[in-house]
Amino acid sequence: MLKILVTYAVQGEFVEIKWPDVEPYYIRTGIGKVKSAFHLAEAIRQVQPDLVLNIGSAGTVSHQVGDIFVCRKFIDRDMQKLAGFGMECEIDSSALLETKGFCKHWTEEGICNTGDGFLTELTHVSGDVVDMEAYAQAFVCRSKEIPFISVKYVTDIIGQNSVKHWEDKLVDARQGLSDYFNVLKERI
Repeated sequence: MLKILVTYAVQGEFVEIKWPDVEPYYIRTGIGKVKSAFHLAEAIRQVQPDLVLNIGSAGTVSHQVGDIFVCRKFIDRDMQKLAGFGMECEIDSSALLETKGFCKHWTEEGICNTGDGFLTELTHVSGDVVDMEAYAQAFVCRSKEIPFISVKYVTDIIGQNSVKHWEDKLVDARQGLSDYFNVLKERI
């Protein structure tokens, strides 16, 4: 039986996973990199999962509300400013996923840009989607050699009343992610 630790930041993003031969465990991490990393590390210690699956909502600059992205590459936008000083700000989790044979058929590729601020103004953002937890979770999983993948539903366009749209679209995100995972049930 495959043990999957499913992470989500807020209750409105919770999606139940019902796949054959999979034992899901759920952890609400809270919003932000520090809370997320802490709660994930504690859950990993207790559950010892084969895979960590982060599910949630995200903003975007260049895509549409309702788009879904499967992220294996992550950028820490807070540390990106210090990359010139040799600070790490990118993680690619695809190699470990590939080695373990997980999520090979999840094709909606995207790059997730993570930071502690909720972006409300249009600015240059590298990546496809923006969140506040995924990079930190990818970092924890890499340090513990656990495969990590993040699936994000676009709830808002940055610069277009993002906070209000995010709150209004959480129900849509939950339904969209639920539909997405129900279709995937044979393809972990």
